Amino acid sequence: KAGEDDRLLEISKKIAGRVGSCFGVSSFQIVEEVLKLNEDPGVHGVYLHLPPASLTSRVLNTLKPEKDVDGISDLNMGRLVRGDISKGFVPPVASAVLALLEKHGMHTDVMAVMVLAFLSERSQRHPSMQNAFVGEQMNLMSNVVHSCGRWLQEQQYQPWHLRSLKLQPLTPVPSDIEISRAQTPKSVDQLAEEVGLLPEELEAYGRSKAKVRLSLLDRLHEQPDGKYVLVAGITPTPLGEGKSTVTIGLVQALTAHLKLNSFACLRQPSQGPTFGVKGGAAGGGYAQVIPMEEFNLHLTGDIHAITASNNLVAAAIDARMLHEATQSDKGLYNRLVPSVNGVRQFSPIQISRLRRLGINKTDPASLTPQEVSTFVRLDLDPSKITWQRVVDTNDRFLRKITVGQASTEKGQIRETGFDIAVASEIMAILALADGLEDMKRRLARMVVGTSRCGQPVTAEDLGVSGALAVLMKDAIKPTLMQTLEGTPVFVHAGPFANIAHGNSSVLADKLALKLVGRDGFVVTEAGFGADIGMEKFFNIKCRASGLRPDAVVLVATVRALKMHGGGPNVSAGAPLPREYIDENLSLVAGGCRSNLRKQIQIAHLFGVPVVVALNVFKTDTQAEIDLVCQIAKECGASDAVPCHHWAQGGRGSLDLARAVNEAASRPGNFQFLYDIEMPITEKIRTIAQKVYGADDIELSPEAKDKIDYYNKQGYGSLPICMAKTHLSLSHMPDKKGVPTGFVLPIREVRASVGAGFIYPLVGTMSTMPGLPTRPCFYDIDLDPVTEEITGLF
Repeated sequence: KAGEDDRLLEISKKIAGRVGSCFGVSSFQIVEEVLKLNEDPGVHGVYLHLPPASLTSRVLNTLKPEKDVDGISDLNMGRLVRGDISKGFVPPVASAVLALLEKHGMHTDVMAVMVLAFLSERSQRHPSMQNAFVGEQMNLMSNVVHSCGRWLQEQQYQPWHLRSLKLQPLTPVPSDIEISRAQTPKSVDQLAEEVGLLPEELEAYGRSKAKVRLSLLDRLHEQPDGKYVLVAGITPTPLGEGKSTVTIGLVQALTAHLKLNSFACLRQPSQGPTFGVKGGAAGGGYAQVIPMEEFNLHLTGDIHAITASNNLVAAAIDARMLHEATQSDKGLYNRLVPSVNGVRQFSPIQISRLRRLGINKTDPASLTPQEVSTFVRLDLDPSKITWQRVVDTNDRFLRKITVGQASTEKGQIRETGFDIAVASEIMAILALADGLEDMKRRLARMVVGTSRCGQPVTAEDLGVSGALAVLMKDAIKPTLMQTLEGTPVFVHAGPFANIAHGNSSVLADKLALKLVGRDGFVVTEAGFGADIGMEKFFNIKCRASGLRPDAVVLVATVRALKMHGGGPNVSAGAPLPREYIDENLSLVAGGCRSNLRKQIQIAHLFGVPVVVALNVFKTDTQAEIDLVCQIAKECGASDAVPCHHWAQGGRGSLDLARAVNEAASRPGNFQFLYDIEMPITEKIRTIAQKVYGADDIELSPEAKDKIDYYNKQGYGSLPICMAKTHLSLSHMPDKKGVPTGFVLPIREVRASVGAGFIYPLVGTMSTMPGLPTRPCFYDIDLDPVTEEITGLF
C-alpha cells in the first residue's frame, strides 16, 4: 500500500540478517557466516546477496529454511513446487511473477510452469519480465516481516500435539529392562516439539535425552502455571513402596489416556545404590522412564559434575592449609597476587574477599602488612573442617580416611572421609537454585570450615566459587526424557533424602509448570516417607521456589501397612514372611489406623488435600485393597484408589488420575508449619512434636553450642532439614506404626549455608552407604556384540 514502503523498509533493517557481497571469499567462509546467522536469535531473516557461483547447494542448504526470506534453499523450493508454503517462503521474484501473470489472466497450471522455468533462468532476466522485478524488493521485505511474525508466534505458549506410544502389556509381566527394550522411544527432538519447546532451547545428548535451556522461563514468563502435585509416601519398608512407579503411572494416565498435559519431575538416581542394593530407579513394570539404562547410568553427567566440583573444593582446602603453613605472609601474597608482565592486580573474586574484610582498596601495592596478613590467611582449623570428598559409589572403607601422608605434604596429616556424591551440599544447591546467578551465589557462600578465631570460611574465601559455577553450568539444566507411553519427564538433581531435602529440582518443576499450561499437571516426587520428604518439600523447597502445591498423592502398600500393623520385620534380600503373602485384614487395619492416618494428618498440617494411592502387588487380595481404601477415606483422605500401573501402565492408574484432577481443582489453603523467624530450637521442636509425635527434644551440649554459633553468624532464620532415619516416624528404626512417649535426641546441628538450611542430626546418620554381601553388580553385564545391558532389574 502507498505509504507503507518506509515502514517495511525500517522493519527490514531492524530484523533482517546481514546483507552484503561475498566476492572473493571461499564457500567454506560463507557457510561459516551462514551458520552464525542460523544460531543468532536476534536474526529472523537472511538474504544471501551472492554471485551465482557462490550460490552452491552447500551454501543454500546450510541456511535454515525458516530464515531463508529469499526462498532459494532446496527445501523452500521443494515446498513451492509441492504447493506447501505454510512453513517456508515463496521467493520474492516468484511472487512478483505470479502477480504479473495473474494480472494478465494466465491459467494457474501454466503460471506454475512459467514461474519454475523463470526461476531456473533467474540470472538471465528477460526484458519482457522487467515489470516482475518492480515488486521483488517489496516482496523480499514482506518475507522478512513475515519471518519476524512467525518468530514472535513461536515465542508464545504452544498447545501440545503429543503422540502417545502404545503399550501392549504382557502377562506375566516381564523384567523392567525387557519392557523398556520392547518400546521404541520417540526422538527427543520430536518429543520437545510436541510439548512446545523450541529447537534452540534443546541440547541433545544422543537420540533419547536432552538438556533444556533455562531461557524457556523468560520466554514463557507470562504463561500461567499448571497444577502442582507432590507424590510422597507412608513410612516405607526397606524395600521401598514405589513412589517413582506411581509418579510415572499417574502422568501416563493423565496424558496418554485422559489427554491432559502432564510432566513427571524425578530425581536422578545415584550409581551407588544402582550397583549396590537397588539395581535402578526408573520406575518399574509398565510405568517406567525409557531408555532405563540411560536413566540409571551417567545420564547427562550431572552427578559427575557435582563430584568434580565438590572435590575441587576439597583439594583447595588442603592445598591452602599447606601453603599457609609453609610460607610467610609476603610469600603467600606474591603468589596469590602475582606480577604478570610487570603488573599486579587482584582478580574479581579477590576484590570480593577484600570487601568482606572491610578493605576498600584495589591497588595491590597499597595494602598494609596487617591487611596483607588478613587477606592471605584463612587460618582454617583442621579439626573444624566440615567439607569431605565424594564419590558416587557405595564404598564403606572411605567413611574415614587419613590424608597428607606423602612426604611432599610436609606433615599436614589429618583425618577426613568421603560421602556419596548425592550427599554433597552442591547437589542440594543444584536442587534448590532458581537460576545460574542464584546457583553462583549459593556456591560462593558454602561454609567449608571454621578459622582458628571462630569465623566461617566459605568457598568464595577459597577463591574457588567461580570455577564451581563453570563446572556446574550445564548440570543446572534439567534433562528431558519420556515414559513408556511417550509422555514427557524431567530428570534433575537427586539430593540425599536424610541429610538434605530429598526432592528433585526447583528448576525442573518451574520449567514443567510453564510447559503444561494452565490446565496441565506437574507431578514431582519427594524422598522417603511424608514425615521426611514431604515435610522438607513444603518447608524448604516451597520456600525456595515460591511454588504452592495443589494436592498430595500419598503412596501406600499392603506390605508396608501390615508391617506398621504389627507384622514381622522386612529385610532387603530376605524372603518375605508369610504374613505379607497371605491375607491378613487385622494387620492391614492396624497399619491404616496408625501410620497411614498419621501421614495423612501431616499433609493436612500444611492445608493440602491428600489422595491415597494404593500401589497394588499381585499378593494383595481384594478384601485387603477395599479395606485400605475405606479406612484411608475415614482418616481424612479426599479419595483412595488402587493403582495397577505396574501391570497395566497408565490405564491402570486412571482412577488415580481422576481423583488427583478433582483434588487439585479444589481451593487451596497452603501454609508452612513454622515461621522462618522462629528460634532454631523452636523450629526443631515444632517438627519433632507436630510431625514425628515426640513429647519433646533433647539437645546435646555440642548441639546447643552449634545453635548459639549459628545464631551469632546470622544463620538463625534458615529453615530446618532434619536428618533422621526414614524407617520410623521416630529416631528409632525398629519402632513402627506411630511411636509415642519418646524424646527426640539432637546429637549435633550442622549448616548447609549455601543450600540454605540447618540440619540437626538425630542419632547416627551415615552419608556413605556400604555394599551388601551380594551387590547388584553381580547381575549387571554387557554383551560385547550387541552392547545390550542386562541385570538392571
